[in-house]
Amino acid sequence: MKYLDSHSDVVQWASEEFAIPYRSPIDGRMHRYFPDFWVEKINKNGTMEQVVIEVKPQKHIDPPPTPKRKTRRYMGALARHAINQRKFEVAEEFCRKKGMKFQLITEKELNIK
Repeated sequence: MKYLDSHSDVVQWASEEFAIPYRSPIDGRMHRYFPDFWVEKINKNGTMEQVVIEVKPQKHIDPPPTPKRKTRRYMGALARHAINQRKFEVAEEFCRKKGMKFQLITEKELNIK
């Protein structure tokens, strides 16, 4: 948020400003996904662009490693991964239809170890 406030190319931004409906791959019901940030900025070409940003730890993006035993913890991580993948799919489609970009940011992009 500090970066967005201080970056000269950022015109405006909001946090969890809108919801994107999606059907959960786990329960088959409709849910609402609130992306972390919406940013309007001036890109490298000097034109305005809108970007929807989701910040997640890498371990919530990658599929969990398959353990020897399928524990409750593993099954929870598997469900979280499936839900997150669905959210990212609907966000990409939503942004494409609206002429926006979708960007996923992890600790790698934020230089956090």
